[in-house]
Amino acid sequence: MDKYKRYYGVTLFLLVLIAACVFSGLYIKQLYDSYTALKLQEADVANVLETKKSEESKIRQKIIRLRKSIMTTQKKIYSPVEDKLGDDTLFFTLYSDLIDMVHSNSIKIDSIEYKYNPDNDNFVKQGSAYFVCDVNLKLVSNYVNLGKLVQDIYQYPYYMKINDIEVSPYAKDKKILLTTMSVRLYAHTSPEETYEEEQNSEAPVNGAQTPIPQE
Repeated sequence: MDKYKRYYGVTLFLLVLIAACVFSGLYIKQLYDSYTALKLQEADVANVLETKKSEESKIRQKIIRLRKSIMTTQKKIYSPVEDKLGDDTLFFTLYSDLIDMVHSNSIKIDSIEYKYNPDNDNFVKQGSAYFVCDVNLKLVSNYVNLGKLVQDIYQYPYYMKINDIEVSPYAKDKKILLTTMSVRLYAHTSPEETYEEEQNSEAPVNGAQTPIPQE
């Protein structure tokens, strides 16, 4: 009888040991699976970030190419239809076109600020014949639509200048971009014919085809 009790104790010990090993193995497997899943998720995030960086780089390269093409093409400066219009009226026409471009590319506007006649602009330095306005926008979009907006701005028939553009992915969704863009708008303060008459009395200038000051 004592003999069986001894075997019973050994058997019980072995059963407990086996159960402990099984549970330990399952726990280790669970930890390993979690670690593997995290590594795969990390790799996916890294791939997404790399893709977004590549797309951002393409947008910046497009901006550079467009700027170079604009430098070799004379663009018109907007002239009002009527004489003696206020800054708000001049601003409204160009501003409306800019906002239409943003909306037509399905881009959400988070906020807008603007400033008239910045002191550091060469047009402003030339005198009162020019109206200049900086429009600072905070936008929410994707890479494709942002690229289309940039292209539309540079292909706009009247001279608009992108002062600065900063792009960062949205933390909760890397496919969404948060963009800060500053666009400078230009206009003559008088209709093209009036402006030409005033300038021709001093020097030959072709109205709306006024050479764009280089900065």
